[in-house]
Amino acid sequence: MLNQRYRAFSISAAEGSFTRAAEIMHYSPSAVSQLVSALEKELGFTLLLRHRRGVVLTAEGNTVLPVIRELLHQEERLEQMTADINGLSVGVINIGAYSSIASHWLPGLINQFTAEYPGIKINMMEGIRQENEEWLSNHLVDMAFFSYKKRMNYDWIPLAEDPMIAVLPESHPRAHDESYPLSEVKKESFIMPALGRDDDVLEVFKKNRIEPKITFSTLENFAALALIEQGMGMSIMNDLITRNYQCNVVKLPLDPPQYITLGIAVPSLENASPAVRRFVDFAVEKLRRA
Repeated sequence: MLNQRYRAFSISAAEGSFTRAAEIMHYSPSAVSQLVSALEKELGFTLLLRHRRGVVLTAEGNTVLPVIRELLHQEERLEQMTADINGLSVGVINIGAYSSIASHWLPGLINQFTAEYPGIKINMMEGIRQENEEWLSNHLVDMAFFSYKKRMNYDWIPLAEDPMIAVLPESHPRAHDESYPLSEVKKESFIMPALGRDDDVLEVFKKNRIEPKITFSTLENFAALALIEQGMGMSIMNDLITRNYQCNVVKLPLDPPQYITLGIAVPSLENASPAVRRFVDFAVEKLRRA
């Protein structure tokens, strides 16, 4: 019963609502509220503040939440290890990913994986780098698919190199060139995705000592592409995010060429559940051959 209290608290904190937590746990909202209240009584302090629109973490709740999520993770790991020893492939995997990878790599990969391991359930969350790193830190995902960055506090499995490209309006003076000189960016009205801080793009600028003139910022690349289509500026993106997206823009390779390394980040492969390790191996086998 204690772990259900932990789950009720963890899910309610993530969802900001007892009602949404109840839907996930298949309980009534009052039952979820009682579970959290019982845990608060056990610990001796309030974890969640209740208000009309939902619940929010107290300072004490925010302090213990990572520990409780780690306990739940280890319990899931133990259940999966037990099933693995008994010859059963079961478990739950929570995956975070760049939207480019979530759109192009993961649908086919997950389809093949679940066909082979029907007892393993997969949940997927897509977001920008900042979101994926937060999900990893808070144990909301077991792994994240994004790009390599120096000094990451995760086990890293590289999968593929993806070129960075210039994305221009069709009316741009260089729209018919074979490549786009990276040094020209400083003269452009630049559109920056990822809340104005796309780490992959910023790394390119840092390496090449370029200071862009950021005119617009967006959350996702798709909104940036729409602005570019309207002639409101240009941007630099990884090639994968632009594939199969129908819009009237021009995509050119950069001069000099720039690349990012896409792969999988796992907090600890050694401590990962059997289902997570199985999915990582499966992804490496399929994606490195693609």
